[in-house]
Amino acid sequence: MQDAELRELIEFAGTLADAAGAAILPYFREPHAVENKRPGGYDPVTIADRAAEQAIRMRINSAYPDHGVVGEEFPATQSRNELIWYIDPIDGTRAFITGTPVWGALIALSFNGEPLLGIIDQPYTRERFIGSRLGAELRVAGKSTPLKARACASLADAVLTTTHPNAFARPSEHTAFLAIGKQCRMYRYGGDCYAYAMLAHGLIDLVIETGLQPYDVQALIPVITAAGGKITNWSGGSAAQGGQVIAAGDVRLHAHVMELLKSEAD
Repeated sequence: MQDAELRELIEFAGTLADAAGAAILPYFREPHAVENKRPGGYDPVTIADRAAEQAIRMRINSAYPDHGVVGEEFPATQSRNELIWYIDPIDGTRAFITGTPVWGALIALSFNGEPLLGIIDQPYTRERFIGSRLGAELRVAGKSTPLKARACASLADAVLTTTHPNAFARPSEHTAFLAIGKQCRMYRYGGDCYAYAMLAHGLIDLVIETGLQPYDVQALIPVITAAGGKITNWSGGSAAQGGQVIAAGDVRLHAHVMELLKSEAD
């Protein structure tokens, strides 16, 4: 893909984020019904999730009918050219329904399974984090600034985060997270996709999670990579299909933590 075409697709992805934000914001911090998608557990979904994904799908189907779409709320549609959009209309629905602005719309376009571009969009704060091979930037109210992950080679200097202790697929994975956290300057819970945006912004050094779906992670990869960070699965391979994911702002820190997590990698 030529740079000009990639730029065109990035701008189109921005219109998808605009549409998602317009669908979501009328429901943020307003009373609305919350459904549970997981009997025997809790996986919330709101009208805002579904309205945003529908708005995105409608625009993709109109502009690029040959592209596939994989989203959280509706069945996947097949691609006729290996280009697939991965959509999580509200990553962090629990944060959304509690009124905390650390959720975001995730939009990615992949080719042969690997993302070409990614957007992490927080419409309430008007922050849009964009990544591709052309670079990483933060757009706020029309102003663009480059994103750069910070240098941090030592765990003793690192800030580590994960979304929630119960989000780890196995108790041993949470134990591994805690063992690493005790070596860090600080570790915290919460953030969802916003934690990865802050890693690209140079404010967090390390995110360790498990149980992610492809639509949870595809948009994160280009943003973090273009900002100078590294994101893989716990075995060091591509994180594009989700599962166990580690993201670090410094490749030296990533390599060190990979060694510590080796026994827990699938």
